[in-house]
Amino acid sequence: MTLEIVFWDVQHGSATYIKTPNGKHIVQDLGVGSYEKKDQEFSPLLHLKNKYHVAQLDQVIITHPHKDHINDILNFNALNPRLFSRSINIDVDEISRNIKAEDKKIFDTYFDIHERYNSPVELKNDPRIPENNGGVEIKTFVPLSSYKNINDHSLVTVISYAKSKILISGDNEPPSWKELLTKDDFRDAIKDVDIFLASHHGRESGYCGEIFNYFKPRLTIISDGRFCDTSATDRYSKMTQGWTVYHRKNGQREERKCITTRNDGVIVVKVGYISTSGNPFLNVTID
Repeated sequence: MTLEIVFWDVQHGSATYIKTPNGKHIVQDLGVGSYEKKDQEFSPLLHLKNKYHVAQLDQVIITHPHKDHINDILNFNALNPRLFSRSINIDVDEISRNIKAEDKKIFDTYFDIHERYNSPVELKNDPRIPENNGGVEIKTFVPLSSYKNINDHSLVTVISYAKSKILISGDNEPPSWKELLTKDDFRDAIKDVDIFLASHHGRESGYCGEIFNYFKPRLTIISDGRFCDTSATDRYSKMTQGWTVYHRKNGQREERKCITTRNDGVIVVKVGYISTSGNPFLNVTID
């Protein structure tokens, strides 16, 4: 039984697909495009529907409503998600400020979905409950302070399975990281994280050294595009242990500390138990 997590190559945005051991389908953030394929219109949601044959998503998690995290939301209804998780602490007027005319349809769709998904999901269908998703524990943490910076309202997700932990952040900057670190349950959840999707795509603005008091990841994933502002990749490398990754194209293996969607393409993490021995495994493939 394997947990599979796919970190898509979506330019400077972010999009993550999670498939639980019993076939639950979860997506966190809705970036679009692909540098590898030179396809700026690539839709992870439609790829899941047409190539992975996913008929329905069990959950969509939006860390925060910036365009690069919701750009694929026009295809949201095609997969009819059961649960829509997002921060409800951000004022709509704040989100609406400075929206470009060409992006209005994207944000109007987000606002419509935000209004529609207000009913609690039935317990038997709730993908956040380990018993419903093959034993995977998924915890989402929400900063609660009234930040002016929308990045600091980003949800943070911690996924635990087979003695491994994956931490998926949004665009959190030091203020929201430091707020979350005041919470006992958050500090407990991030203890000994193995895979870390770096905040704000791996830029300096998202780097918070205090979180590394609680974990030293085996791998850090940087999700920025080729053209970005200051990168904190070197700083993350110093705080990362290193892990063997497999290159699907050439069959080679190498030790890495940071891997990037901008240079390595799609990243696939698989976690589970070896059937013959019952021992846990953690495999990382880059394409």
